[in-house]
Amino acid sequence: MKIKNSKSFGAAVRTYRKRQGATQVQLAAAANTGVRFIGDLEHGKPTIQLNKALRVADILGLKIEALNINKDGK
Repeated sequence: MKIKNSKSFGAAVRTYRKRQGATQVQLAAAANTGVRFIGDLEHGKPTIQLNKALRVADILGLKIEALNINKDGK
């Protein structure tokens, strides 16, 4: 899944969470965040805290990679 913005990142988090059968409450507890944060993250809120978002991704096993792309986006 290609992550292009906060909405696609949130969709990826939601997909991984559901694949693992976890609720937002369970994920929030595992990531030591609030349930509201998980909801905001999954809905693509652009002002979420990056360190918390990366912790959630790590807990879910969502691999984040930085790719070297050309200026034209390819």
